[in-house]
This record gives sequence, structure tokens and C-alpha cells, in this order.
Amino acid sequence: MNVVADVKTSSDQGLQEETLMPPVVVVGGGPVGTRAAQELSRRGRTVILFNAERWRPYNRVKLTPLLAGEEQVGQIYASDHFPRPGRVHRYDGVSVVDVDRENRLVALSSGRIQPYSKLILALGSRAFVPAIPGADLPGVFTFRNFDDAEALVARSMSARKVLVIGGGLLGLEAARGMAARGAAVTVVEHENRLMPRQLDLAAGNVLKERIEAIGISVLVGERVHEISGSSRVEKVVLGQDRVLEADTVIICTGVRANTQLAAGIGLSHRRGIVVDDSMRTDDDAIYAIGECVEHAGQIYGLVGPGYEQASIAVAHICDEEDATYLGSVPATKLKVIGADVFSMGDFESIEQQQDIKSFVFQPADGSVYRRLFVDRGRLVAALGVGDWPEATRLQQAIGKRQPVRFWQTARFARSGDLWPQGDDSVASWPREAIVCNCTGTTKGAVLDSITLGSQTLDDVRATTSANTVCGTCKPLILELLGQGDAPPEPVRWWRWLIGVSILGALAALATAILPRIALADTYATKDFWFSLWFDSLWKQYTGYTLLALTVSAAVIGLRKRIRLLGRLGSYDGWRLVHLTIGLACALGLVVHTGFRLGSNLNLLLMLSFLATLVFGAVAGFVKGADHALPDPGQGQGGATTVPKTLPLWVHILALWPLPVLLIIHIATVYAF
Repeated sequence: MNVVADVKTSSDQGLQEETLMPPVVVVGGGPVGTRAAQELSRRGRTVILFNAERWRPYNRVKLTPLLAGEEQVGQIYASDHFPRPGRVHRYDGVSVVDVDRENRLVALSSGRIQPYSKLILALGSRAFVPAIPGADLPGVFTFRNFDDAEALVARSMSARKVLVIGGGLLGLEAARGMAARGAAVTVVEHENRLMPRQLDLAAGNVLKERIEAIGISVLVGERVHEISGSSRVEKVVLGQDRVLEADTVIICTGVRANTQLAAGIGLSHRRGIVVDDSMRTDDDAIYAIGECVEHAGQIYGLVGPGYEQASIAVAHICDEEDATYLGSVPATKLKVIGADVFSMGDFESIEQQQDIKSFVFQPADGSVYRRLFVDRGRLVAALGVGDWPEATRLQQAIGKRQPVRFWQTARFARSGDLWPQGDDSVASWPREAIVCNCTGTTKGAVLDSITLGSQTLDDVRATTSANTVCGTCKPLILELLGQGDAPPEPVRWWRWLIGVSILGALAALATAILPRIALADTYATKDFWFSLWFDSLWKQYTGYTLLALTVSAAVIGLRKRIRLLGRLGSYDGWRLVHLTIGLACALGLVVHTGFRLGSNLNLLLMLSFLATLVFGAVAGFVKGADHALPDPGQGQGGATTVPKTLPLWVHILALWPLPVLLIIHIATVYAF
């Protein structure tokens, strides 16, 4: 199967001359720029992607495993594949230095010129280094891109005492990477908690305890006043002249939008490049997306909003005029030094509002912390540390400000779950729901990939980039592919199981449906059949044989609960024996009754017996054919839990009154 577009990777040699219409030019080979190129290619556009870094586009989330030595360089590169029917030409190590807006031309770092029909700026951001004395000493690093990770890997060979300035996401990831290399690491955060933009004080404390448990020291509420040393870093001075020895300092104190190019060509910019709801700048042919953008006064430092902006910009370029960007709800869902962290919504401002209600769940052992924010009965924010299975569903609920009922908050306070367990299949999610948080891939994008021919997880990875980073979303994608659970393996002797079950069901149904066998009405013509069904001796023979078969089947049914029986043969074999005895019971019932159901208590006994046989046979059939039965809930795979277990439970319930009815039947026979 071929689901990828043509892609050319090189320096700027051999830039394509477009004879009909100039291509769309994307400036920036980061995740957001790459996403824009993918979406344009999917719509049949020709794209030229300029990547200023000397490295191929890579997964920035994997820089930490690279630093920690858990991944090799080749493992962090993003896929070179782009979806058809368009074409993408990517040029690494080539930057755009100027733009002729009037003639729609970009000037490259090599001196070459490239025309464009539309221009997308995905310039990203750069590490912010505060004005700390000594920040320019050798031994001071930042941790933002591949070059930073490369420098830190080299430094880790000799680093012994590392101090990380900044307790945000990048700072904690840098700390983990250097600790994995054997260095003693201390994290210093000037706020009173870690990840202050994502977590409240209690959640920050839970995260702090987890990080300290793996040997990383954490100092909160501390400011770095100076980095000092004679020729390179030797120590760091904190407040009240507290001194910490350090031979390596990593500064992770936030980022700043890259606006230099926009400023140089006269585009409107403030903290970021100013865009409208279509992601256009004040030049109708130029769009901007990602961390370099300021929309409605807001700059988003997360990849998720960047992906949303890329989709809007591409839709508008492709004349989908109704595409409008209304802003994003900040969301973080990732692992921080092995701990799951979830944060969605601007909880810092929300927390200050008086009419906001807050609900907290934290078990006694403190291993998990979850908090919800509700505004007039609607969910507006949530944060937590530790495993939270509902995190993805919460993200969608918060984005839509879904109503929350009092019984849901009561359940949350008691169990930490807002919804009943098991009530969260990805099949029920809307198309815009995020399936892969690392790449921002929506359910709709995965479904579109499947519609266009993707049949395996690797196909979806190639066409959407989903599941190419941490792997957490794999079960969700497999479920959308119809492979959420591996198809059940056929049970042993499944053909025999199906055959015996069908015969048993037919025999039992025949007893209930067929008319009773006619007998001679005079004594002179009474034959074998009359004696069989009315002679007391024959009735005892057939009756006690049927009773013995019934007891045998019941004992085998209890096999799993009787330890001694559990050692005698395989479960599959005894299940077949159980069903075979059930078939014998159905045939024995015909011999004993001649299709006569009786009346009163005898009728109840017959109905109980027949229900037990029929539903036992159905349960056996479902078990034998489970590997081939369609799934009513999802349309594929094995039978779902309810159809599979329902016949078995009816079989068991019908069996309950049988012993009492049998005792009454035998007693009345001997009494009368």
C-alpha cells in the first residue's frame, strides 16, 4: 500500500520551478510547520518546506530520552512521509532571510530566490535567558532544541554537579536526562511549586515528592542571584547568599517567540506575530502559526494549539472560508520524569473567581492528586498528577464546557472518576477529539487516514504522525482500526463445540415445540412406546438415567470451583464433555417424556429444564464461534461482553429452581 506523497530532502540545490502556480512555502521544519505541510499535501497542494536547523525534522518530546541515553539519534527523527496526492519538497539547513512581499518571493540563506503563492511562517520560539550575572560563563547551557541536547550529551560525560534553573516542563526533563547520566542534579524554581503554569500547590507538592524519590533535589521559592566561577561555572548563589556548588548549569526559564523575520519585513508584531482568526498576518498572502504567533493577545507555548492553528491556516489557504480560529484551551497531558501530569484550562485565573467551585480527589497514600473546576455547573478546568484514565475525555469536556451534575462530582470526590468506569470508548468521541496529545492528531485525522487506505498502525503513523512519540495513544488508534483487542483465538475443539451445541439446542427446542407422540388407545394394541412412557419400571430407568446425566453435568459445571476436579484434564476438554452430557440430557428428556410437557409443577420442571438446555447450548455456541462472530458494538472482532455472557447467566438462572422441582417431582411420583 502506498499512502505517502513524494518528498525531496536536500540542501537548496535543485529548487523546483513551478510552471503553473508557485507552491505554498512553509518556513520552519518544527512539528507545527511539518503539520501544515502534511495538511496541504493531503489536499493536493505542492509545498516547499524550509527547515533552518541542520537536523532533519525531529520529535522534540524525544530530546529528553536522547539526553538520558534511552534513544539514539536516528530514533528521534520525524517521518519523511507526507500524504498524497500532493508533493512536499523539504530543504534542511536552509533559512529564509528576507521576503519580497510585493512580488511574493523569499530570499534564502544561500542567496537563492523562491517564489510563493502563499507563505506560512512557523518560526517557533527560542530559549529565554534572564539577565543573571555569570550566565555567559562556560558550563552554562539551555535545553530547547537538538543542538542543545547534543551539547548536553557531550557535557554529561564530565558533569558531576548539575543545577537546573527552572522547574517547568523543560527544566524537569533536563534534570531527568542529566540524572540518568549519573550526575547529581538540583532543580531551582523561583515559584512556590513545580510547573507553576500547569499545577496548583498541592499537585506541585505531589510531583516534587515523586521527583525527589528518584534522587533529584528540588528547591522551590528560591531565586538565582548569580552564577560564578573563575573561568567556568563553579557555584550558584541563591537568596540570602546561599551557595550551591555546580560544574554545569542548565537554564530553562521559558521561551520567547521568534519575530525577527516578521519585524524585518514589516509585519505587525508585538510579543508574537499578530494574526487574525484565519491565521493571516496583515499581509493577505502570509500566514503565521505556532509559538511565534500572537492571537487575540494570547501566545500559546504548547504544540497542541499550534496544530489547531496549522489546520485553520491550511483550510483558509484551500478556500475553506468557514475555518475560524477562536483560540485554544491550554492543555498539557504528558509524563514528567515518569509521573503522569494533566492540566487543562487557565486554572490560575479561574481559581481567583469567586463563583468557581473546586472538587479535589486525593487518596490517603497521596499517590494521586486530581482537581476539577466547575463554573455554574460547567467543567472549565482540571489538573492532576498520577494516572488519570479520564484525562482525554476531560480534555474534550473542558473544551466544550460540558455540564457536570451533582452526582458526578459526588462520584469524583469518592472515587476520583467523573464518569462510570468503562464508559469511555474512543468510538463515542467526536471527530475533533485529540487522540494523540504528543502530535495533536485528532480522531477525525485518524479516521480520514483509515478511509484513504491505512490498515495498520504503521500506516496511520506514516500519514498522521500519531503514536510516533510516547506510544500512549496506541490502544486508541488500534480501536479505531478495529484492532482494539486482538481477535480471539479459536478455542480448542471449537467445531465440535459448535456442533454439539446446535444439536443440543435443536433437541431441547423439539421437545418444547413438537406435538407429543401419539399412542394406541386400546390395551390390545399397546406397544413398546406405551410401556416406555407409562410403565413405572421403564419410567424409573429413564428418569434416573436423566437425573444421573443432570447431576454429572452440574458437577462438571462446578469444576472450576472444585480444586480436585481442576487438576483433571483441560478446561476446554471438560467444557466439551459438559455440553455433550447436555445433549444426552436433551435426548434423554425425549425418551423420558415423549414430547409431553405435563402440567402444573411438572410443566414448571420441564420449562426450567428446557431453558437450562437451550441457553446452555447457546452459550456453548457463542464460545465456540467467538473468534468469528461480529461485534455488535463495534462491527468487527469477537463478541462483546454482554452477548457473550448473557446466555450463560440465563442458563445458570434457569438451573437454580431445577433441584427443588426435581425433588418435588420424584416425591409426587412415589407418593401417588
